[in-house]
Formats: sequence, structure tokens, C-alpha cells
Amino acid sequence: MRRAFVPAVVVAGALALPAAAFAHAALLRTTPQASGTVNTPPKHVALTYSEAVEPRFAIVSVTDAAAHRVTAGAPRRSPTDPDTLLVPLERLQQGWYLVYWRVISVDGHPVRGAFTFAVGPNPGPAPQFVIPSISETAATPKLLIARWVVFLSVMAAIGLAALRLAVARPVVRRVPGTRLRAVSIAFAVVSGIGLIAIPIYTLLATAEFALRSFFSWGALVPLIRASAFGRGFLDLWLCFALFVVAAGIAIRVDRPERDRRSVAELLAAVGAIAAAGATLLVPGLSGHAAQTSPRGLSLLLDWAHLVAGSLWVGGLMGLLVLWRSLPAASRVAGLVVAVPRFSNTALGSVLLLIGSGIGASLLHIPTLASLWQTSYGQALLVKIGLLLAAALLASGNLLRTKPRLGRPEVGMGAARLLRRLVAGETLLVTAAVFAAAVLSSLAPPSKALASVGGAAAHVGPGPVSQIVKRGGYTFDFGVSPNRAAVPNSFAVKITRGGKPVTGAEVVVTFEMLDMEMGNQAYRLTETDPGLYAHEAPALVMVGHWGLSFNVAPRGAAPFNVLLVDRAEG
Repeated sequence: MRRAFVPAVVVAGALALPAAAFAHAALLRTTPQASGTVNTPPKHVALTYSEAVEPRFAIVSVTDAAAHRVTAGAPRRSPTDPDTLLVPLERLQQGWYLVYWRVISVDGHPVRGAFTFAVGPNPGPAPQFVIPSISETAATPKLLIARWVVFLSVMAAIGLAALRLAVARPVVRRVPGTRLRAVSIAFAVVSGIGLIAIPIYTLLATAEFALRSFFSWGALVPLIRASAFGRGFLDLWLCFALFVVAAGIAIRVDRPERDRRSVAELLAAVGAIAAAGATLLVPGLSGHAAQTSPRGLSLLLDWAHLVAGSLWVGGLMGLLVLWRSLPAASRVAGLVVAVPRFSNTALGSVLLLIGSGIGASLLHIPTLASLWQTSYGQALLVKIGLLLAAALLASGNLLRTKPRLGRPEVGMGAARLLRRLVAGETLLVTAAVFAAAVLSSLAPPSKALASVGGAAAHVGPGPVSQIVKRGGYTFDFGVSPNRAAVPNSFAVKITRGGKPVTGAEVVVTFEMLDMEMGNQAYRLTETDPGLYAHEAPALVMVGHWGLSFNVAPRGAAPFNVLLVDRAEG
């Protein structure tokens, strides 16, 4: 029963992520007001976000109708509000202006948007501005590969150290003529890759965020400490370097031929364990998990998942190295000692993977349908599939290889089968780590998706004209032009029994469904009997939006009508 249980629970454990989901920077308000008109030319544009963004990574362009830039300096942080960026302006003339912005969220995800404002008193009709692309992603091939190498090398180094210092240690004592030097060398090689990969990835990402060349190190290095993202990976490098030193000392002083460890060996091992734990905690503290509520639980789940993954992937690599390095005459005897011990460690890792996975999925996956309806969920399904395949190979080892290793007549064949299955399992788990790198580079599903099932209609792309009947009322919704980053007109005509419903209070709330962002809400004004309308650049990004119309008719109970809208650029 235990053997059959392992593959099933790995699928549940795969729902955990190496980095938990959290909100992205969202533009909450602007001065001048988006789509508004001011009579006095402003001295600066103020952009207030849902979190503090780094001005040196921010790009804010203000142009007139002729596409001439009118900014007088670079963005800077407001001295009174850390979440607000100030962009100085030249002396503005009467007319319309386009503000295009690009900022980097704390988690390293780029976010873009645009809006317009006018300087009066008679600016005229708004022109058709040419708006740059407002779609961007941190999941570029070079960043994904570099991120994958970083996490794979760090996790593998920790797993290899654990295999060398704990799992495979008794082999030297029980099987004469064997050594663990090859495992120690593998640890050193993987650690060296990690120490090089972390700063390279940090420079690559910083160059991407700052829109600079990777080779502009003189400009990039000062920017690294300027962002929470850069500081987090510098902290990761420092903690990992300390772990490499501590684990190297522990391996150096370890004497596996002795049954009991000396005080020096114990202290060195404890130091390596503490450094490994700190290293695996840094990604959560400096990334997504620290921003997810409840913070303590999110950090614990993130850390536990990384611990389990490190022991599994590093242990698999170490087992392959051990198989190759053991003398042919004593290979089966060495595997008879190491494989059962690693199986117990792997089983504990899988159980830890399950617990952290279920907990993280409850925190971060709003609906079951989001697994196949969003790119984030689709990447998660790929990860689950890879781990399921790895679990099937692991089951083969448990059911066939492990029992046959102790039988002399078939032991050598079982050792060869073990090598093939473990090699395949290692490739699959390594690919699952890449899928996890993709996941941590994508915007997670918004929790607002949980309410989509109650949507009255799905509308867009393009101008919206939708009739909905609810509770005896008839609603005629309109959104025009239903494009992102431009002023849109939102209107609803409410009738009951063919007569207009007047004096109602109508508030529409906008929720981004493709990623977690701050909400916006506007009160619609009754422009004609039963017709409520408002114009605002509320659809700040391309994608799916939840438009929640909260209607409070005069003398009647309030109710809500939800539309799911798709806005394009």
C-alpha cells in the first residue's frame, strides 16, 4: 500500500511552487487624473502604485499629440509617499498628452500601462495616440534558462551534501575498498556552477528590467542593490556561499570509516544543515511567499517544498554518481547499503512535498478551472505530469530493483536497471524544476477568478453591447471601445417592466483576472433616465477583467451583476 501511495501523492505535492504567488504592482491613481482635464499646466505627473517600485527601473514617457516628449527629468520617488513616482514636466501647452509607464514589481515581474490627460480650458477632442505595447513578461527564454540553472544547482548541491554526509556515509564502513570522493567532487562542481549562475542570472534580469545591455556592468551593478529583487538574489548568493563553505568543511572533517562522529564532525554537520536551511529560506523571504497572506504559513510551505525538492533531486544525482564510482566488484554491495537509505529519505521528501503542496495550492489556486484556463495553471499541469512520470519510474525501483539487489543471482542486472531508472527519474525531476522556473516567472491566477462562475455574461474583445436580465430588471451594458490603456465609456441602462429605473446608485468595480492587482471602482452618473455612465481608463492592461456592477435601486435591496470582459490593445 505504501508503494502504491507514493505516485499518487506526488501528484498532489506537485501543486506546490518554488515561489508562491503574490500581487503585482498596479497603478492605483494618477495626478493629473487619467482622462481628466486640468486648467493649470502641471509641474509633474504623479503615479501611485499598490507597492513601492524602484525609480531607477521605471520608465515614464509623457508625449503630446505630435509624439514630442515633454518630460524634464527621470522619475523619482515622492518624499511623502514611497509608493508614488514623480515625473517632472516641461511647461505644457493646451492639448492632450499620453503617459506611458513601465515598472518592475517587487517580485521582478514587469508591468506596463498608459493613460491620457488634457490641459485646458479648451483642449479639444482626444487624438488617437499611438500606444506602445503594454504586454510584457519575465518568462523570456534566456531568463528562464538562467533561473532554472540557479535553482537546480542550489537544490542539487544541498541534496548531494545530504547524500554524502548522511545517506551514503555507511557504505565506506560496510563495504571494504569503497570511497565517496566522487560524490564530494560532484558536490564541488555543482556548487561552483551555482556560485557562478546566481550573479549571472541577477545581471541578466537586471539588464532586462533596466532595458540595458548585459555587458553594461558599470551601470548594472549599482542597480542590483537598488531593487528588492536584486538584493534578494545577492542574499541568496551570500547564504549559498556560506553553505558551500560549511558543507565543504563538514565533508573535509568527516571520517565515514568510523561508526561514531567526533564533536568536530557533529558541529560541522550542524553548521552545514543550518546554512542549507537559511539558503532555502531566502527565495521566499525576498520573493513571492513573503507577500502572500498568511505570510508565516506561506514562507513555511515554500521553504518545506524547496527542502523536499533538494533532497530528492540532489539525492538522485548523487546516487548516479555513486553507482558510477563504486568498483565493479563491490557495486552491488554498496548499492544494497545506499539504496534503502535513500529510499527512506526520498519517501520522507515526497511526504513533505505532499503537505507543502496541498497547503500551497489552497493558498494560491483560486479555482480548479484555473489549472487549464490560465497559462500559469497550464505550466503547473506540465509540472504535475513530469513528476507523475518520475514517480512511475520511482515505483519501478521500489517494486523491482530494490528487492532484487540483495539476491546474488540477479543483483548485477538489478544494479543496471537501477541506473537506467534513476537516470530517467533524474531527467524528469530536472525538467520539473524547469517547469517550476516557468511558474515563478508567470503572473499567478487572480483570486477574483473564484467569482467568475457567477458571471452573467462573457463579453469582448471589441465594443460591448450586452443585455442581461436579473431579478425582474433588464440591464443593457455597453463598453466602448473596450481597449486597454485608453479611456473607455462604461454604461448601463436599467429598466423594470419596460420603464427606466431612476435614482439608483451604481458602482462598477474592476478586477484583473489574469494576475493579482489592486481593484478600481467608479460611481456611474445618471446621464438620462435609467442610463448610468462613466468614462475612465480602468482597463489598464490587456487581458481578462471582471466588471462587477453593484446596483442599489431606490427603495429596493442592492444586488450585483458580474461581466467577464476581454480587453485588447
